Amino acid sequence: MQEASSTIHSGLRRRAALGGAAAAVAAGAGIGVGLARAEPAPAAGECGEPSDVLPPTDAYAPDFGPGAHVFDPSTPAAEIQSTMDSITEQMRTNQFGRERHAVLFKPGTYEVDIDLRFYTQIAGLGLLPGDVVLNGHVRVEADWLSQGDDPNYKGNATQNFWRGAENLTVDNPDGQIERWAVSQAAPYRRIDLRTVEMQLWDGYEGWASGGYIADSRISGTVVSGSQQQFLTRGSRLDGGWTGSVWNMVFVGVEGAPAQHFPNPSHTVVDAAPVIREKPFLYVADDGEYRVFKPAVRRAAAGLSWDGGEVEGTSISLAEFYVVVPGTEAATVNRALAEGRHLLFAPGVYEFDQTLEVTAPGTVVLGLGLATIIPTAGQTALTVADVDGVVLAGLLVDAGATESEVLVQIGPPGSSTDHSADPVSVHDLFARIGGAHAGKAAVSLEINSRHVVADHLWLWRGDHGEGIGWTVNTAATGLVVNGDDVTVYGLFAEHYQEHQVIWAGERGRTYFFQNEMPYDPPDQQTWREGSALGWASYKVDDGVAEHAAWGVGGYCFFNVNPGVVCDRVFEVPETDGVRFTGLVSVSLGGVGTIRRVINETGDQVDESTFASYVVSYP
Repeated sequence: MQEASSTIHSGLRRRAALGGAAAAVAAGAGIGVGLARAEPAPAAGECGEPSDVLPPTDAYAPDFGPGAHVFDPSTPAAEIQSTMDSITEQMRTNQFGRERHAVLFKPGTYEVDIDLRFYTQIAGLGLLPGDVVLNGHVRVEADWLSQGDDPNYKGNATQNFWRGAENLTVDNPDGQIERWAVSQAAPYRRIDLRTVEMQLWDGYEGWASGGYIADSRISGTVVSGSQQQFLTRGSRLDGGWTGSVWNMVFVGVEGAPAQHFPNPSHTVVDAAPVIREKPFLYVADDGEYRVFKPAVRRAAAGLSWDGGEVEGTSISLAEFYVVVPGTEAATVNRALAEGRHLLFAPGVYEFDQTLEVTAPGTVVLGLGLATIIPTAGQTALTVADVDGVVLAGLLVDAGATESEVLVQIGPPGSSTDHSADPVSVHDLFARIGGAHAGKAAVSLEINSRHVVADHLWLWRGDHGEGIGWTVNTAATGLVVNGDDVTVYGLFAEHYQEHQVIWAGERGRTYFFQNEMPYDPPDQQTWREGSALGWASYKVDDGVAEHAAWGVGGYCFFNVNPGVVCDRVFEVPETDGVRFTGLVSVSLGGVGTIRRVINETGDQVDESTFASYVVSYP
């Protein structure tokens, strides 16, 4: 399989011509608020280290840069609200700006109404969601983008990207709803939401196109409304769920609706076979900042924090190098070479070197949608073929000089067994075009075995700056060569060839949402050999075992509506390759997809918008 995988990768590159580990201080079951204090790293010159090593981070008074806003219960409520209102106003329509914000609340109770906009992360700094209680709202509104031909009608949530909330309790005022009208790259994690109703769209007639909830408890009813597709994983829905459009997917969710597809389109999986929740920053009782790295769970259903206990490892921030705006890539690599973890403060980082993660167990955590731009056509970040590395909370934005790969996990040919301690990736987003002209043949390449990916949005831009068929060129979003890779929440859009190529054995995908490129200029330009177009999700012909649940692909060929694609999914004809809950859609009837998977499924076009396949084969 590895030789075949290498061949696939080389072919992608040709086709792109379209234009040390830190010390753990607490581990195991039952770790709670009473965690023992993590010891700071030794000062330079101690324990025999050379005197020119980078100084340790002050874990009690760290510098998170100008984009971080840290509140504690002594901060006046009016000051908190004023700060939030100012951020909201700055980021309301700031879809491609360079400002980044992380709003962090120390343990306590607060009165605040947060209207969450672009490039803003809201997070509690407790070990458990109940340690930080916000009486009010953390909401996303769709009141800024017009819909259809009427510029006065707002309510379009399809561009509510790049924001997130995690690790806190939100207690709505009595009888009020919580609106979370989002599309891609807007994770809702580790939240205890106390509300009568959570709406996943604008509440009226506005469009919404995708979202992700994980490790959260929601007391009221979740109403999906116009949401076209959505993934909820590892959560508890005390008030249940109502609604579906094309693809509502639930993995390991207590209170999920019953399996039923396609009307309503609820694809339900009892448990996640293997998962690690996203690491998070918190403040211990003595005021020390730490990062909690959750343990790997098997056959996981429900909350990771239910019962007031969490399993995993706590790492003092003294073991991290905090990257702030203006830091050079060479300094970051020096920190990695010294065995430091990385915490990226909110900001945009233009780097001329590849960041190389080589130590097992390294945590690379971004705050406030920290963004990395490779400026020399290099790979932005690589991970060696080692155990337990975690990448989380990063946006990688392709530079003007083409990169062959933006993020690579394991070098080609990786074969080490990482089943006991897999690499995990959380809230990793890639962008080609939109903020500026960018090019990258492949956004994410996974060569290591047993990798777990937990929420990806890989996006070749369809609007913004630097957009065009020969301008923001990008062949493929995700290439998987490693065996036993599991992905939850795979969003990949607008790439110019296959959106996903899977060549590893025993791969598993739980939720796939895709839009084909909007802009093929003509059929001759956009076709693979004798086939019309490119299948969005390609499982290599030599793969014997693969499975996917809750998957869909859409077309909207607005540059040339006469363009046709033969199918969304192209897979080997074997019993070991199985798909459940499939849909293809022609958005507004603009363009044609002939089949859903291989030769199965009805055509979608201007007369028939959606086609479903319950299972294949």
